[in-house]
Amino acid sequence: MPRDTERYDVNLSILFTELPLLERPAAAAAAGFDAVELWWPWTDTATPPRKDLDALRGALDDAGTRLVGLNFYAGRLPGPDRGALSLPGHESDRFRANVDVAADFAAAVGCTALNALYGNRVDGVEPAAQDALALENLALAARAAHRVGASLLIEALNEPESPRYPLVSAASAVEVVDRVNEATGLGNAAFLLDLYHLSMNGEDLGDVIDRYADRTGHVQIADNPGRGAPGTGSLPLPELVGRLRKAGYDGWIGLEYKPGDRPSAEAFDWLTT
Repeated sequence: MPRDTERYDVNLSILFTELPLLERPAAAAAAGFDAVELWWPWTDTATPPRKDLDALRGALDDAGTRLVGLNFYAGRLPGPDRGALSLPGHESDRFRANVDVAADFAAAVGCTALNALYGNRVDGVEPAAQDALALENLALAARAAHRVGASLLIEALNEPESPRYPLVSAASAVEVVDRVNEATGLGNAAFLLDLYHLSMNGEDLGDVIDRYADRTGHVQIADNPGRGAPGTGSLPLPELVGRLRKAGYDGWIGLEYKPGDRPSAEAFDWLTT
């Protein structure tokens, strides 16, 4: 049956993970989607060999899928890490090494949204020092994104699952967006509005949409509880998506949910028309 997939994209780092990376774009296309997004696919390196980048580009092209969102290097995702750019030492160095690699790959595949996860707080390091490092690295990322015609996304996560991540409200993430735009003068930093994470933090989602829709560069959804497909939890996701559209957001909505016990290809029944 046809699916109403217009303006929805599939996150291939949480869906279709039962398949090798290079087979996932074709699987998403077979499920009716022509747009996908990814966390940084190579968790063990910020600078993968050219052949690996070319292979992923080829898989996207062969499937006829467009990459509409990509994370900068963020450590082990899924796993204990929540980004690298505010972590002193090797992880910050890896993030910096990744910035142009990720931006150039985004340019090669037509991706115009690059997400930079802030990173956890670190024992023995003052939060102010981490924030200063974060701003420096985010400005670097914003300039690289601007060079390739992309926006830089900054995301709030949820405190129960990410207790050491400092951006756990919409307001805190938008504050960082403002700092980056002020530092660079480019205006290309924007808020990544993830309805699942914000709901886990107990935020009023309607109020967040009304306040920040015009600051939002990308949206991600999953139901709560469970981080499953819409309809598996209690969030009124169709109504919230409608509110976003009414507020003027016309960008992509990333499906960043877990398929549950079934194959990923069966996790889109809620979109069947």
